[in-house]
Amino acid sequence: MKLVVVGGGILGLAAARLAAAGGSFDEVVVLEKEPGLARHQTGRNSGVVHAGLYYEPGSLKARLCRRGVGLLREYCAASGIAWEECGKVLVAADRREADRLEGIAERAAANGVPGIEILDRAGLAEVEPHAAGIAALHSPTTAITDYPAIARSFAAEVQAAGGQVRTGVAVERVEETGRGPVVVLADGERLAADRVLVCAGLQSDLLARASRRSQDPAIMPFRGEYWALRPGKAGLVRGLIYPTPDPSLPFLGVHITRCVDGRVLVGPNAVLAGAREGYRRRDMDRAQLRRALTSPALRRLLARHPRAVAAELGRSASRRLFARGAQRLVPELRAGDLEPAVAGVRAQAMEPDGSLVEDFRLEAGRAVVWVRNAPSPAATASMAIAEELLEQVAAA
Repeated sequence: MKLVVVGGGILGLAAARLAAAGGSFDEVVVLEKEPGLARHQTGRNSGVVHAGLYYEPGSLKARLCRRGVGLLREYCAASGIAWEECGKVLVAADRREADRLEGIAERAAANGVPGIEILDRAGLAEVEPHAAGIAALHSPTTAITDYPAIARSFAAEVQAAGGQVRTGVAVERVEETGRGPVVVLADGERLAADRVLVCAGLQSDLLARASRRSQDPAIMPFRGEYWALRPGKAGLVRGLIYPTPDPSLPFLGVHITRCVDGRVLVGPNAVLAGAREGYRRRDMDRAQLRRALTSPALRRLLARHPRAVAAELGRSASRRLFARGAQRLVPELRAGDLEPAVAGVRAQAMEPDGSLVEDFRLEAGRAVVWVRNAPSPAATASMAIAEELLEQVAAA
């Protein structure tokens, strides 16, 4: 039995590692179009290991996030990969937000998140002395890690088990034939397989369409821009400081995140990227951008949230406005305390009506399983998602 995994991010590598070690496949091959691994969403995030606070109880996100946290913690401990339970606070700026914290605490408890506590102003000051709010929800077990290091470790285990990890190999389409699936590469090479697992991230809907599958849900690439606190200001933050989420808005808003390398990131915002992998403002794929801007789904999303869209664009254009979002959490911060940092692009799946696909979405065809939506907390849940994917691969 031969398994081909399309995508060299943490999710594809987690599945390949599990398949290579499990004995069900004689051959495991990972295909990654970039010259190295974890170049996109895996390598361009803040490194947060989410505890499972927000997710609808019973959803794939809730179930796989909680299992994934445990698996990932054990893996990092065994592999010597950085892991720090620095904790997280959701800060309520007013009474309306404080009321929302109660509902989030109930949802977190239903998901099995340990140690959740509602703090008053004094309790918040003990946990994060420089944060401002009338109340906060504290998740002491929320952690940070190094996802690129985890991905590299997964890849090494695939190779140690006899599998292949091929980089610089672009996939054009997947054909589902009567004799089994065939992965067609951009250079014309055809790889026959018994099973195929597609974890294509930002390219997932384009590859699905090229493979004669539905293009829905469509992927909209939203660039998330980060700033970093200058080293002299990093001591203002002990762990993770987040706003209380507003369920009426499509994105969370600016938050402040300590990383395992000592940096403190501020962000991200969320603006439509000019290309699927448009990490810089000047990165532009005119054909892709035109398709996105003419998409009825995107137009409906923008029409529902004009003020939020304007705020995100404003933060993208102005460090001062970006800093203002951070000041809502830590008032001592100033625009001069921020220096440019990494940007990422989120592969956000959208329904034709403009609504965001909230849960993970996995689709099984004939001997092919497709990951159609895997936003945050997919990295946290990667080892648990891998278990789910291999179950579907076995049943396909």
